[in-house]
Parts: sequence; structure tokens; C-alpha cells
Amino acid sequence: MEKIEHIGIAVKDIDASNSLFEKLFGKPHYKTETVESEGVLTSFFEVGPNKIELLQATREDSPIAKYIDKKGEGIHHIAFAVEDIECEIQRLKDEGFKMIHEVPKKGADNKLIAFLHPKATNGVLIELCQDIKD
Repeated sequence: MEKIEHIGIAVKDIDASNSLFEKLFGKPHYKTETVESEGVLTSFFEVGPNKIELLQATREDSPIAKYIDKKGEGIHHIAFAVEDIECEIQRLKDEGFKMIHEVPKKGADNKLIAFLHPKATNGVLIELCQDIKD
């Protein structure tokens, strides 16, 4: 793993949360994107060399809607940048980690993504991210 790529925060209202975080960071978000496969609307902020991703559910059966129903708004996941996501998935499986996604899928911000199961990581949802190379 190379670095923390972003921290994901589950929110109920992305517009209200964008306003809140714009005040907090002193600058606007730079991008919004819908990821239909995950049922989520995302908004990204750059904070120094790091990013914050706000996530709002777009349907009731999405992972974010389920998370908010169970735990409320707040930190949802920590994402780590990796050079080769398929090799990293295999390495982690070989180390005994349980994956939610054993095959990477397209995520927001031009990334391939895969999540580790939080039961394998002390309750923390970990996302692997690899830039999609054009």
C-alpha cells in the first residue's frame, strides 16, 4: 500500500454536507460523481495531499443507506492507494484477510476498487484503490 488515498464519510444530505465541509476546509469540493453500481453519490474535497469523499445513498438498498441506518453518519471507510490492485488482493487473501470484492470493480474518481471485510480489520472498512490507466 502506497498511502491513504481518501477517507470516506457517509452523509444523509450531500448538499448540506458540502456546505459544512466547504466552511471547514475553506474551499469547495472539486468533483461530484454518481456510482450507479454502488447506489451512491460522491463528492470529493482535497485537503493538502489528502482527499475526503462524502457519500450519499441514491437508493434505500445501497451499502451507504444500510450503513447510515445502522450506525448513522460518520466515517465509513479508509481507502489506500495501491499500484496493482489484483496483486494486492491476492497478497491480502494469502495473508488470511477476507475480501468483500475478490475482483476489482470500477469506483468513483477514475479508480478500480475492492473492499476488505471489516470483520478482518478490527471493524474498519478498508478500500483498495488503483488509478485506472488510460
